Amino acid sequence: MIALLARRFAGLVITLVIVSLLIFAIMDLLPGDPASILLGTSASPETLAALRHDLGLDQPLVLRYGQWLAGVLSGDLGRSYTYDVPVKGLIVERLAVTLPLALMAITLSVAIALPLGVLAASRRGRVFDIAAALFSQISIAMPAFWVALLLIILFSTMLRLMPAGGFPGWGAGLLPALQALVLPAVALAMPQAGVLTRVARSAVLETLHEDFARTAVAKGLSRSAVLWRHVVPNALIPILTMIGLQFTFLVAGAVLVENVFNLPGLGRLALQALSQRDIIVMQDVVLFFAALVIVVNFIVDLFCLAIDPRIRKAA
Repeated sequence: MIALLARRFAGLVITLVIVSLLIFAIMDLLPGDPASILLGTSASPETLAALRHDLGLDQPLVLRYGQWLAGVLSGDLGRSYTYDVPVKGLIVERLAVTLPLALMAITLSVAIALPLGVLAASRRGRVFDIAAALFSQISIAMPAFWVALLLIILFSTMLRLMPAGGFPGWGAGLLPALQALVLPAVALAMPQAGVLTRVARSAVLETLHEDFARTAVAKGLSRSAVLWRHVVPNALIPILTMIGLQFTFLVAGAVLVENVFNLPGLGRLALQALSQRDIIVMQDVVLFFAALVIVVNFIVDLFCLAIDPRIRKAA
């Protein structure tokens, strides 16, 4: 088991290094000169050259990559070209909005989709199954930003129950901060709940036809006991995998929803850095997103290894 974990961890590190190299190379290929954007088109060539030297943009690509990677490994993510502050502080500040938003959204998605998918599979072909399929189809078809606009119109403009946007900060109190995140979390959760409902239904339906499930029913166990004690735990592998993928998507893919609700999150920071050609911020944010995806998938793999001995044996 220790050797298996060591191999998985080594693969994680290698993947992160390769991803960091790809991110740096792609960012360097993007059009636009950060120095020209900062100084404007009227700046003289001498001033542009001086700023490029100060920012380290005149150094060879390999040297700049090595310096950036060494800084990342030591915890120094550099300074933002636009804000002239450490990028690490910017990411931590914006993550204080994006991470709770993603946690609220994934919790809501699981709370809706898991019971819905399980019950739909246990009632295959009945009214509940058809209703669950209809909900899944509609929620998948609705983009998150469109759901966000509908929620603003209904709960903020018409009913005046929730704030339409903005974030007061955690210093303003827990309740006002959570209220500002409720509608964005619902907007993010609905499409993901539709996808997870389908995955949960398919996984449970497949497990219901396994021999152990039929044997448990033949021994006299109730369908409810068979479903929740035996079938659902054995159907968790694809469900956990999808939850891990959804969480990373919610963290990295909340750009549009954060902009609709004017939330100072990590996705909005990445969009602003892209428009301002703040290369160092873009590199660090994209690397953070990539690292989050890889680490979450690694954690999901560990959970799968822990709950399913068949996977451990095969690995």
